[in-house]
Amino acid sequence: MSDAERAPRTLDIQAIMGLLPHRYPILLVDRVLDFEPKQWIRGLKNVTANEQIFQGHFPKRPVFPGVLIVEAMAQCGGCLVMQEFEDLSKKVIYFMAIDGVKFRKPVVPGDQLVMEVKVLSFKSRICKLRGEAFVDGQKVAEAEFMSMLQDLSDAEAGQ
Repeated sequence: MSDAERAPRTLDIQAIMGLLPHRYPILLVDRVLDFEPKQWIRGLKNVTANEQIFQGHFPKRPVFPGVLIVEAMAQCGGCLVMQEFEDLSKKVIYFMAIDGVKFRKPVVPGDQLVMEVKVLSFKSRICKLRGEAFVDGQKVAEAEFMSMLQDLSDAEAGQ
């Protein structure tokens, strides 16, 4: 069966919260629209006017911060990567690097940010991903990022 013929693999907010440790106000993936394990994922962030960030960025001309677009793409990728591990309560994933970030168009309240993230490499505990974000089919941002998965006991020992 080709990708076009199969039913989309989706994740709702409850499944996303089971994969990621993030919670309001920093959980930035509302739904996973489709994915192919270990390959790619497509997720959605609804940008709404009542988000706290718009009280200060910018009150008279609200713009969703670019750094949060990158974080949303990374969280979307995290939803894909974290599915590969069984006991998520003992794992944490951290940014290692962010490269090639480009912002092409402002994202504003009312936009639906669709993130497409592809796995470039995934070896043991380190993964490299490439993300692109779109609004109404137009690319608004892109970035490559590396993350490291760590056992929670190791992460806590480093504090």
